[in-house]
Amino acid sequence: MSSDVYLNVAVGGVLTGLVYGLMALGLSVIFGVVRVVNFAHGEMMTIAMFIAIVLCTGLHLDPLILLVPIAAAMFAFGYVLQRGLINPFITRPEHTQFLLLVALAIIITNVLLIIFGPDARSVQTSYGYDSFQAGPILVDATKVYAGLAAIVFAAALFAFFRYTTIGTAIRACADNHTGALVVGLDVKRLYALTFGLGAACVGAAGTMMVLIIDATPMLGPSYTLLAFVIVITGGLGSMPGALLGGVLIGVTEALAGLLFTPSVKSMFAFAILVLVLLFRPQGLLGKRLA
Repeated sequence: MSSDVYLNVAVGGVLTGLVYGLMALGLSVIFGVVRVVNFAHGEMMTIAMFIAIVLCTGLHLDPLILLVPIAAAMFAFGYVLQRGLINPFITRPEHTQFLLLVALAIIITNVLLIIFGPDARSVQTSYGYDSFQAGPILVDATKVYAGLAAIVFAAALFAFFRYTTIGTAIRACADNHTGALVVGLDVKRLYALTFGLGAACVGAAGTMMVLIIDATPMLGPSYTLLAFVIVITGGLGSMPGALLGGVLIGVTEALAGLLFTPSVKSMFAFAILVLVLLFRPQGLLGKRLA
């Protein structure tokens, strides 16, 4: 195969990896602030995917138009979920948090199975078979739009944390929980907002994922695991690390699928995880633990 083929596959992997990174960004934000590992992360993404599919097929709306509304709906879902269910478990042992969120993931998967059945579903768009060409690079339009949307959404989230008062307060909670309480910050509300933002990230990622893959209720566990791989590779709690890890895993999976078979691409993603844990346990952009 010519080098152009590898270049095209790599570019497609980068674009898909940006969506992966946005998905993992939600997990990283939640863990970095609330210190709760969301074991229902992939299942929440499947919720967003099926919402997008229902609205696209029923109302003939484009996923790009649905990006913000679905992200907002998932934000509200995450906020209510944290305030009503997860918040009482914040101070409990970690194994109880694990059991709670695994139970939630199983419930979500089975509810989706009851409603939609086990068959794969997809959306049809007017640009589904379009592509963009720049020199030797030829990329599907759907991946270009999904990657660009992921960049815009991630940039908006970075700006929120960097330049808004609420974002600064959330970062203060992440840096020093006790200090945040001392200065009078409503930590419980900020935790709920953070969980909502993480859910909004996964909602936006799920909306973009329907442009790339078919949706089934059983996708959740594999994408929860993928989000963990990305976050650990990039660095726990590091937002730029989540995006970098997503791009790295996306490119690795794409090239592995080309050189070998698509069924073995996950093996190479986990190989990267093993190498990172061996040589840089804090992740590519994570802070070294004292």
